[in-house]
Amino acid sequence: MTADPLDVPPDPADPFQPRSGQRGSGFLTGPLRLGTTPSATVGPYLAIGLTWPDGEWAAAEGTAGGFWIRGRVVDGAGDVVPDAMVETWQADPDGRFPSPEDPRGPSSYPGFRGYARAQTRTGEFAVFTLKPGRVPDGGGGLQAPHVDVSVFARGLLDRVVTRIYFADEAQANAEDAVLRALPEDRRGTLLATPAEDGYRFDIHLQGDRETVFFAV
Repeated sequence: MTADPLDVPPDPADPFQPRSGQRGSGFLTGPLRLGTTPSATVGPYLAIGLTWPDGEWAAAEGTAGGFWIRGRVVDGAGDVVPDAMVETWQADPDGRFPSPEDPRGPSSYPGFRGYARAQTRTGEFAVFTLKPGRVPDGGGGLQAPHVDVSVFARGLLDRVVTRIYFADEAQANAEDAVLRALPEDRRGTLLATPAEDGYRFDIHLQGDRETVFFAV
């Protein structure tokens, strides 16, 4: 019987190193072939491990003026992605961010956190928030009310970044430098539409209706 190259003899006289993987040992019986290395993706793990029970509340429940933004994350085949993570960050209704890095001073808006993290295990994400105010655009103008969004999902090597604007802010949207820089037929992919309890915004990762994503 051929000896197992991984067996260590009892009480070896000299230090013993098993001969695993050495050619001619009998451990490898065929030519060495390198297989395909699995691609590294963000996968479903963030949605499972990095969301928390109250993560969808960018504003506290019951905050005056609060509403829901609900939507799906859809892949290039038109299928809903059931394990994506959607992260949002925004200004408060006065146009200030809940961060000490805001040069105008941090937001102190009652009940407002400004940050949310939701998953799509129910088929869609949901974030409870307030309508953001307009913030400077760095060129002397003001940006339209918007929510910054990061999406993490299977098949993505990194997050994708987009924005949610509001379809009922037509005048502000017409003045927004980011929206004006986009082809007119693509601007609609960034507009949330009014719904019964707030707004609706679906994110299309690929395909004819692909959402506009930004290189940041």
